Amino acid sequence: MGRSRVQVNKAHKTRFSSKSSRNLHRTSLQDGGRIGKPEGNHVKGARAARLQRGKMLREQKKAAVLKEKRSSGGLSSAPRVIVLFPLSASVDLNSLGEDVLKLLSTDGGVTSSSTVASSEYKLRATVLKAPHGDLLTCMEMAKVADLMAFVASANDDISSLIDSFGSQCLSVLRSIGLPSTAVLIRDLPSELKKKNELKKMCTSQLASEFPEDCKFYPADTRDELHKFMWLFKAQRLSVPHWRSQRPYVVAQKVGMLVDDKSPGKCTLLLSGYLRARKLSVNQLVHVSGVGDFQLSKVEVLKDPFPLNERKKQNSMELDDSHDEEVLRSLVPDLMKQEPLVTENIPDPIAGEQTWPTEAEMAEADRNQKQRKPKKRSLPRGTSEYQAAWIIDEIDEEDSDNGDSDDDDMVLGEDHYSNQDQDFEDDKETLYLQDMDNETHNDSEMMDDENLTREQYEDQIKKIKEAHAEDEEFPDEVETPIDQPARKRFAKYRGLKSFRTSSWDPNESLPQDYARIFAFDNVARTQKLVLKQALKMEEESRDDCVPTGSYVRLHIKEVPLVAASKLSSIINTKPVIGFGLLQHESKMSVLHFSLKKYDGYEDPIKTKEELMFHVGFRQFVARPLFSTDNFSSDKHKMERFLHPGRFSLASVYGPISFPSLPLVVLKISEGSDAPAVAALGSLKSIEPNKIILKKIILTGYPQRVSKMKASVRYMFHNPEDVRWFKPVEVWSKCGRRGRVKEPVGTHGAMKCIFNGVVQQHDVVCMNLYKRAYPKWPERMYPQLL
Repeated sequence: MGRSRVQVNKAHKTRFSSKSSRNLHRTSLQDGGRIGKPEGNHVKGARAARLQRGKMLREQKKAAVLKEKRSSGGLSSAPRVIVLFPLSASVDLNSLGEDVLKLLSTDGGVTSSSTVASSEYKLRATVLKAPHGDLLTCMEMAKVADLMAFVASANDDISSLIDSFGSQCLSVLRSIGLPSTAVLIRDLPSELKKKNELKKMCTSQLASEFPEDCKFYPADTRDELHKFMWLFKAQRLSVPHWRSQRPYVVAQKVGMLVDDKSPGKCTLLLSGYLRARKLSVNQLVHVSGVGDFQLSKVEVLKDPFPLNERKKQNSMELDDSHDEEVLRSLVPDLMKQEPLVTENIPDPIAGEQTWPTEAEMAEADRNQKQRKPKKRSLPRGTSEYQAAWIIDEIDEEDSDNGDSDDDDMVLGEDHYSNQDQDFEDDKETLYLQDMDNETHNDSEMMDDENLTREQYEDQIKKIKEAHAEDEEFPDEVETPIDQPARKRFAKYRGLKSFRTSSWDPNESLPQDYARIFAFDNVARTQKLVLKQALKMEEESRDDCVPTGSYVRLHIKEVPLVAASKLSSIINTKPVIGFGLLQHESKMSVLHFSLKKYDGYEDPIKTKEELMFHVGFRQFVARPLFSTDNFSSDKHKMERFLHPGRFSLASVYGPISFPSLPLVVLKISEGSDAPAVAALGSLKSIEPNKIILKKIILTGYPQRVSKMKASVRYMFHNPEDVRWFKPVEVWSKCGRRGRVKEPVGTHGAMKCIFNGVVQQHDVVCMNLYKRAYPKWPERMYPQLL
């Protein structure tokens, strides 16, 4: 085919132009119509570097796409997993699954295996059928799917092609991360015109629920399935990013080797195709729902479904009598194998002080003898115990007044014999001097002094009920009457500012913090771990199994009960084993950003036992909910997970490097099927994140005089008032103030505010203490 000529416009006034200017605008056909540039050194320097870098990046992208295409659809790649998912209960998946397997099988017959190798399409595929109504199985199948084929039935009403369970599963699958998707429409009429019209109606009804690149196919006849399969073979499949970072095996066969030396334990055998990345025999592996384990051996077996053999290989069954040929066997190196460390073992005497030496004790005795007794000027009648509580500033003020009077004394080695009598006289004198000041305070509290305990409690209850409609703050708590507030709220403290006040993250940590691990720099550690995994993928190592191989994993010291459960569910539910990155078996404090699922109406209380699905992993946790505060290093604890907004959930769990999807399930009492409670993602790994529990103590003004008020019912004895005196108080009408002094014997107090206080106002005091998640009693669901 000839080269297309470049458009050349007509030159104007050619008789006045020279030959050189006449041909200046023309281009040569030898250059392919490209306008020539002057010869010279015009691509040197920074521009040449940019051009070279752009060319290199384009070549790298092309090579990566070609490698991905070969790895997903080549002869050495693992079979593609096709998951048939019904959008409603009326869809018949059994007939569709049989039609797809017949189409892929060489002889066109029915095969009992879900994996087939088609020499016609040059494709190997595993067809899984998601059961309608079983949420856990649908989730596990979606985690390993290369193609999600959603099946809709045209017999249903157009407005109800997706039922409630299908809508719930779509929300969960979108949170996990959808792979490549397609929609198969069944039960279309045979007449062409009606068929096209009904297909268009179904497509317009379902298009908003799926990604933009999702295509819709009729799937009633063999020819329609044939067209779909050819397009599926040529399609470039996309999977969620978190799946491509770790090697995993979808087990096609599960076995057990019982060892008499370790009762209750066995060696679990998982046989299947290795996917995503290379697996090292020295790596730790996680069996979904069971836990983390070490490998005792990895065997590379002969591929049971090769593409180059035609003789009835498609109908080969992986039963117990089948003799699998071992091509290669890998044994871990004890020096290089990663240890299985889950929890830190704390040393109980690590924080203890050492016993002082004899030299230190002798030096302390000499210093004690050389120290002269300090003479202090004290009031008459003060005992040695009371003198220890008098600070030096008072002593200095007394000494500045001149010589001590006759009523003063010098407390040294001698004591007065009549000290107790003098102290009683001083108490009486002080009481008589303050009688006038206390008269007004006592008159204020005369009503409460004459009340009985029952009347006192009833009066408090009436006032609380009267202000119940104004309780906009959910953190309000009542101060107990039978217990001092300074003991009940001993762990709480006040903060001048929640955002800017300091709080030591290493102060008074619980005992569970000695069992977890922490990183100095999580981002740097994650970068190094992923770099090591990528290096292992690019290198050719003897301890690694290449991607696409059919392997048998020997996982040691697996609980016998869990292995028996896995053997019983292998035909109905995928059993997944995946390799862990470095440090991912250790326990730490994980923080998730999650939102309550719209379809879940029951309240979710903090520290309630929930099932967390994080990527391939499943574990039981008791999360602590808090607000996700970006402007402060402190987060306020929430007693419940509130709907309609994102919250932070902190749990004790095995380390997983973000980002990973999260699905929270709640198993209700009386029902075996779990319900979706919340959706989210893994945010960070940070044990030092401070989560504070806030309580608000409330009191009510009894006497108001401009900016002063006498407040009662916040405390019930004067000692509690003195204990919490340094904490700032505030009112619901926007006033701020401080506690001046206690009044009477029932816990009333005088407060001074920065503005006029209303009689109907409510006085509040904020107290905080640090909260921690709760350690789960059982970690993995298969061991329950």
